[in-house]
Amino acid sequence: MTRSLIKPYSTLFDAAVRVFDPVLIAATGVVAYRLYLGGWNPPVSYVLAIALAAALAASLMPMLGLYQSQRGVTFATELAAIFTAWLAIAVTGSVYFFFTKTGTHFSRGWALIWVVGGFTLHAATRAALRLELRRQRRLGRNLRHIVVVGARDHGRSVAARLRSAAWSGFAVRAYYDDDPALIGTTQDGIPVRGPIAALARDLRSEPVDQVWIALPLAAEKRIRECVDSLRQTPVVVRFVPNLQGFHLLNHSIGDIAGMPVLSLTDSPLDGIRASWKAIEDYALAALLLVALSPLLVVIAIGIKLSSPGPIVFRQERVTWNGRHFPMFKFRTMTVDTEAHSGPVWTTLDDQRATRFGAVLRRFSLDELPQLVNVLRGEMSLVGPRPERPEFVTAFRTQVPDYMQKHLVKAGITGWAQVNDLRGDSDLMLRIQYDLYYIGHWSPWFDLRILALTFWHILTSRHAH
Repeated sequence: MTRSLIKPYSTLFDAAVRVFDPVLIAATGVVAYRLYLGGWNPPVSYVLAIALAAALAASLMPMLGLYQSQRGVTFATELAAIFTAWLAIAVTGSVYFFFTKTGTHFSRGWALIWVVGGFTLHAATRAALRLELRRQRRLGRNLRHIVVVGARDHGRSVAARLRSAAWSGFAVRAYYDDDPALIGTTQDGIPVRGPIAALARDLRSEPVDQVWIALPLAAEKRIRECVDSLRQTPVVVRFVPNLQGFHLLNHSIGDIAGMPVLSLTDSPLDGIRASWKAIEDYALAALLLVALSPLLVVIAIGIKLSSPGPIVFRQERVTWNGRHFPMFKFRTMTVDTEAHSGPVWTTLDDQRATRFGAVLRRFSLDELPQLVNVLRGEMSLVGPRPERPEFVTAFRTQVPDYMQKHLVKAGITGWAQVNDLRGDSDLMLRIQYDLYYIGHWSPWFDLRILALTFWHILTSRHAH
């Protein structure tokens, strides 16, 4: 069995990467100075700024998980951490220069080239490292050899997933299972070597790197016995619970009050991700309100002249964590529209709209006052559309997983909306799109949805 060529030197490798990153940051700062300002001898103030940035990175990058094992972690996740580190360097520097009023002492062009070029080079070096590790794994090197406990459906699915993700470098060498009918057979090309009780003994003569336990949750006693027996070996033990029967949304494992806690359903917006979302919402909402202020005035005048009643009306809606809030919209209907019908969904080409209101609804301009809701912290620019409490009460029992849409703030636009699911469209399908958004949230996904929203407004006849 080919052993890993890197594992014996993992400590040295880790130390080298931890030194390389700050050095790269410092070196790109000096190169940026040479490219933009000329010369290889920057002033003391520049040298100090470069040194402080490198020190900040050295303390921040471990917290972002950049020195943990990236085996099994996608490059997109690693790239996001690198981007966060460089953004933190840029923001910290900007804040420092602002409060110390020393910004005029530094070249903005130099800073821009440093940050953009440094991030690009940093990402490229990590990508090159990944490519080299993958090449080594294709040659049978830098692998982690594992044994899977459990040769039934769940254990075989675990092995199949690892085999399909060959880039992660996990090689399944054998199964162990207590079923006499399976012992001695080969499952998907992997031998079932013996009962679980023989595993610890076999590992003394044929060691592996890790043991993955893939037994059903009902086999708690057998799992405990297996773990206890493996304590006699230095092998890394992992437990892979069979959660396929659960509807998982942003599931994760954490430590709370000293207890390992498996979150089956959680919001994607916590920690640094919540900060990203807040910056995105407040900055873009404020910018849009300022840029669109002349249009808002024109719309207000048009509503006032077209029909009697208020310009903006409030309607109670439900947002994050099931909280109620007053959602603002430009009024597009007469003030007594629901006096006899009660709360009803709007439809495409709703005949209750005024002539001017129909124009606003055609281009979704009636939603613009919700930028104020965003600045009040009640909504987000992007997220599942909020419903009225009456509808939420009905749908929470009629539509599977309906309430999980409230794991994030309601949005002015969303993934369902840019896919033409709005108003009285198929609610079941709309919820699936909302949950897909929650499960795959990222700042880039939000920007994509915003761009699609502007295109959708110009090309679609569907109204909100």
